[in-house]
Amino acid sequence: MRRLPLRLPHPALLLAPLLGGCAWGAYLPPSTALERQVNGMYEGVGVGPTGRVPYRLTVSLVERDGRASGTLVNLESRKTYAGSGSFKRLQDGTELTLNLYENGSHRANVYLVRREQNGQVSLDGYLRTVLLGRELLGYTLNLHPMQAATQP
Repeated sequence: MRRLPLRLPHPALLLAPLLGGCAWGAYLPPSTALERQVNGMYEGVGVGPTGRVPYRLTVSLVERDGRASGTLVNLESRKTYAGSGSFKRLQDGTELTLNLYENGSHRANVYLVRREQNGQVSLDGYLRTVLLGRELLGYTLNLHPMQAATQP
Protein backbone atom coordinates (compact mmCIF):
# COMPACT_ATOMS: atom_id res chain seq x y z
CA MET A 1 0.00 0.00 0.00
CA ARG A 2 1.29 3.39 -1.00
CA ARG A 3 1.51 6.19 1.61
CA LEU A 4 0.17 9.60 0.73
CA PRO A 5 2.39 12.58 1.62
CA LEU A 6 1.21 14.68 4.54
CA ARG A 7 -0.16 18.02 3.28
CA LEU A 8 0.25 21.07 5.47
CA PRO A 9 -2.13 24.02 5.30
CA HIS A 10 -1.13 27.00 3.19
CA PRO A 11 1.88 28.83 4.78
CA ALA A 12 -0.03 32.13 4.94
CA LEU A 13 -2.62 30.50 7.19
CA LEU A 14 0.10 29.47 9.60
CA LEU A 15 1.47 33.03 9.78
CA ALA A 16 -1.89 34.74 10.34
CA PRO A 17 -1.96 34.31 14.16
CA LEU A 18 1.61 35.60 14.41
CA LEU A 19 1.11 38.65 12.20
CA GLY A 20 -2.01 39.76 14.04
CA GLY A 21 0.15 40.84 16.98
CA CYS A 22 2.13 43.26 14.79
CA ALA A 23 -0.79 45.69 14.58
CA TRP A 24 -0.41 46.64 18.26
CA GLY A 25 3.12 47.91 17.78
CA ALA A 26 2.22 49.79 14.59
CA TYR A 27 -0.66 51.75 16.11
CA LEU A 28 -0.34 55.47 15.44
CA PRO A 29 -2.84 57.87 16.99
CA PRO A 30 -5.02 59.64 14.40
CA SER A 31 -3.87 63.06 15.56
CA THR A 32 -1.52 64.55 18.11
CA ALA A 33 -2.31 67.27 20.63
CA LEU A 34 -0.54 69.87 18.47
CA GLU A 35 -2.52 68.82 15.40
CA ARG A 36 -5.80 69.11 17.32
CA GLN A 37 -4.79 72.59 18.54
CA VAL A 38 -3.72 74.03 15.18
CA ASN A 39 -5.74 72.19 12.51
CA GLY A 40 -8.88 74.02 11.50
CA MET A 41 -10.34 77.06 9.84
CA TYR A 42 -9.29 80.63 10.56
CA GLU A 43 -10.77 83.90 9.31
CA GLY A 44 -9.58 87.47 9.45
CA VAL A 45 -8.13 90.35 7.47
CA GLY A 46 -5.00 91.23 5.60
CA VAL A 47 -3.93 94.88 5.46
CA GLY A 48 -1.69 95.97 2.62
CA PRO A 49 -1.26 98.29 -0.36
CA THR A 50 -4.76 97.54 -1.71
CA GLY A 51 -6.46 98.10 1.66
CA ARG A 52 -8.21 95.63 3.96
CA VAL A 53 -8.87 92.22 2.43
CA PRO A 54 -10.86 89.46 4.19
CA TYR A 55 -9.26 85.99 4.17
CA ARG A 56 -10.14 82.46 5.27
CA LEU A 57 -7.38 79.92 5.90
CA THR A 58 -7.91 76.20 6.38
CA VAL A 59 -4.76 74.61 7.78
CA SER A 60 -3.70 71.06 8.52
CA LEU A 61 -0.49 69.86 10.19
CA VAL A 62 1.08 66.41 10.13
CA GLU A 63 3.40 66.53 13.11
CA ARG A 64 5.01 63.17 12.37
CA ASP A 65 6.26 64.46 8.97
CA GLY A 66 6.78 68.11 9.95
CA ARG A 67 4.48 69.21 7.13
CA ALA A 68 1.78 71.84 6.93
CA SER A 69 -0.78 72.31 4.19
CA GLY A 70 -3.76 74.51 3.66
CA THR A 71 -5.93 76.67 1.46
CA LEU A 72 -6.25 80.42 1.58
CA VAL A 73 -9.39 82.06 0.19
CA ASN A 74 -9.58 85.75 -0.61
CA LEU A 75 -13.19 86.35 0.44
CA GLU A 76 -13.39 89.53 -1.64
CA SER A 77 -12.25 88.15 -5.02
CA ARG A 78 -13.16 84.50 -4.21
CA LYS A 79 -9.75 83.34 -5.41
CA THR A 80 -8.46 80.18 -3.75
CA TYR A 81 -4.81 79.29 -3.23
CA ALA A 82 -3.54 75.84 -2.19
CA GLY A 83 -0.34 75.63 -0.23
CA SER A 84 2.14 73.41 1.47
CA GLY A 85 5.13 74.02 3.64
CA SER A 86 6.52 73.41 7.08
CA PHE A 87 5.95 74.29 10.69
CA LYS A 88 7.98 74.37 13.86
CA ARG A 89 7.21 74.65 17.52
CA LEU A 90 8.16 77.83 19.27
CA GLN A 91 8.39 78.49 22.99
CA ASP A 92 5.11 80.44 22.92
CA GLY A 93 3.36 79.08 19.81
CA THR A 94 3.72 77.44 16.42
CA GLU A 95 5.28 78.92 13.29
CA LEU A 96 3.78 78.08 9.88
CA THR A 97 5.41 78.75 6.52
CA LEU A 98 3.39 78.00 3.37
CA ASN A 99 4.04 78.45 -0.35
CA LEU A 100 0.70 79.17 -2.05
CA TYR A 101 -0.18 78.16 -5.60
CA GLU A 102 -3.00 78.98 -8.00
CA ASN A 103 -3.43 76.71 -11.05
CA GLY A 104 0.09 75.38 -10.57
CA SER A 105 1.76 78.81 -10.45
CA HIS A 106 3.51 80.05 -7.30
CA ARG A 107 1.48 83.10 -6.21
CA ALA A 108 2.37 83.91 -2.60
CA ASN A 109 4.28 83.00 0.55
CA VAL A 110 2.67 83.03 3.98
CA TYR A 111 4.46 83.23 7.30
CA LEU A 112 2.23 82.92 10.38
CA VAL A 113 2.70 82.39 14.10
CA ARG A 114 -0.10 80.81 16.14
CA ARG A 115 -0.29 82.11 19.69
CA GLU A 116 -2.70 81.75 22.55
CA GLN A 117 -2.81 84.69 24.96
CA ASN A 118 -5.44 85.22 27.65
CA GLY A 119 -7.57 82.44 26.17
CA GLN A 120 -7.58 84.09 22.72
CA VAL A 121 -6.06 82.17 19.80
CA SER A 122 -4.68 84.04 16.78
CA LEU A 123 -2.57 83.48 13.70
CA ASP A 124 -0.52 86.60 13.02
CA GLY A 125 2.04 87.20 10.32
CA TYR A 126 2.26 88.27 6.72
CA LEU A 127 1.45 87.26 3.17
CA ARG A 128 3.79 88.22 0.34
CA THR A 129 2.57 87.99 -3.26
CA VAL A 130 4.98 86.45 -5.79
CA LEU A 131 5.40 87.56 -9.40
CA LEU A 132 8.15 86.21 -11.67
CA GLY A 133 9.76 84.47 -8.71
CA ARG A 134 10.07 87.60 -6.57
CA GLU A 135 8.06 88.69 -3.54
CA LEU A 136 6.24 91.93 -4.27
CA LEU A 137 3.28 93.17 -2.25
CA GLY A 138 3.09 92.44 1.46
CA TYR A 139 -0.01 92.08 3.60
CA THR A 140 -0.10 91.87 7.37
CA LEU A 141 -2.45 89.03 8.35
CA ASN A 142 -4.46 88.70 11.54
CA LEU A 143 -6.61 85.54 11.63
CA HIS A 144 -8.76 83.98 14.36
CA PRO A 145 -10.28 80.50 14.59
CA MET A 146 -13.83 80.15 13.33
CA GLN A 147 -16.31 78.76 15.81
CA ALA A 148 -17.79 75.39 14.84
CA ALA A 149 -21.56 75.32 14.36
CA THR A 150 -21.87 72.15 16.42
CA GLN A 151 -19.48 70.64 18.91
CA PRO A 152 -19.03 66.85 18.66
